[in-house]
Order: sequence, then C-alpha cells, then structure tokens
Amino acid sequence: MSVEAVVFDIGNVLIEWNPERVYDAEIGPEARAELFAAVDLHGMNEKVDLGENFHGQVSALARAHPERAAEIMLWHDRWIEMASPEIPRSGRLLRALKARGVPVFALSNFGVETFEIARAHYPVFSEFDALFVSGHLRMAKPDAPIYERLERETGVAPKRLLFTDDREDNIAAAHARGWQTHHFTGPDGLAEKLVAEGLLTAEEAA
Repeated sequence: MSVEAVVFDIGNVLIEWNPERVYDAEIGPEARAELFAAVDLHGMNEKVDLGENFHGQVSALARAHPERAAEIMLWHDRWIEMASPEIPRSGRLLRALKARGVPVFALSNFGVETFEIARAHYPVFSEFDALFVSGHLRMAKPDAPIYERLERETGVAPKRLLFTDDREDNIAAAHARGWQTHHFTGPDGLAEKLVAEGLLTAEEAA
C-alpha cells in the first residue's frame, strides 16, 4: 500500500535526547548513575510530557530531595543541552518530503513548555504540516488514543501512514493499528526506507 504521509517522532529522530550525557559531563558518570537511581527524573519528565508544568515538576522534585536539589535543577536549567544536537540529515529528509508535496506530521512525547523552548531553537519544529504533541493533548505514546487522534484529525488512513520512531514500543503500537513503520536507528536507514517507498529519489535523500 502506497504511503500518503510520513509521521516523525522528534526525540532521537530529529534531535538527540540524552540527559545522561549532560549529567555525566557535569557530575561524572558514577554520580549521575547514583542520582538517577535515587531520583526518578525520567518519571518526572513523563509527567511533563503529559502536560504538567515543566518548571513546577522539576522544582517539586528538587524540594522533595533537598540534598540533591542543585543536581535536579540541571534538568530545568540546562534542558536544551539535553535535547541536542540536531540530527541534520533527518531535517533534510523532512524538507525533501515537503518539497515533493508529501505531508509530514509530528507525533512526539514532549512537554508544553519544553516544546516551545525547542521550537525556538530548531526551525525544523515549525515545518510540520500538523503537530501531535503529548503535552498539549495530555496523552502519550505508546497509548492508542494519541495514534487515533492523528488518524482522525489528518484523515489519512492508517495503512497509508509511514511512522518512524526510535522506540520499539511506540513502533509496535503504530503497527498494531495498521500503520507502516520504520524503526529509526539513524538517518541513513530512514533515507533508504523513503527511497524504497518511492517517496524520494536517492539524490533527494542524500
């Protein structure tokens, strides 16, 4: 079945997302591992991704662990460093699809405030034809409702959507709905997939 639209995850597809790297550089790998074992920073971030206030959630976690407050607040104060750098070839592929007239949608677990920070930093965030951001919708991957929301609002049949994401559980949820999928492990593989589907030529995907 031919693809009508391409759906991009954002973190680790269009930009890198690696909080651990920032903490490793700041406090060292051993201290970072201890911190992450003692404080559920990723769990806090999942609440942000579901629409809770970014500063409020980080601050509340810092208050709950006063002995680690300075380290916890790095998640807020240096967030853009964690969500970097851009993956340039992925952005080029998105733009090449748009130039061919292929609709491109974002389906991403992202907070309300953090998405705006990233959008100001990365112009590619403003180039989607439609955005499905978990923080705004208060629903997240891999739960079915956010996929259904994209289907309903775009009007594209599931079997005509091609979705790329770095997480296998998110890919599996889309596949279960009949979407075509590509597990993103790097932009080269995505380029090959887009060429194989006839969405881009090899030259356009370079």
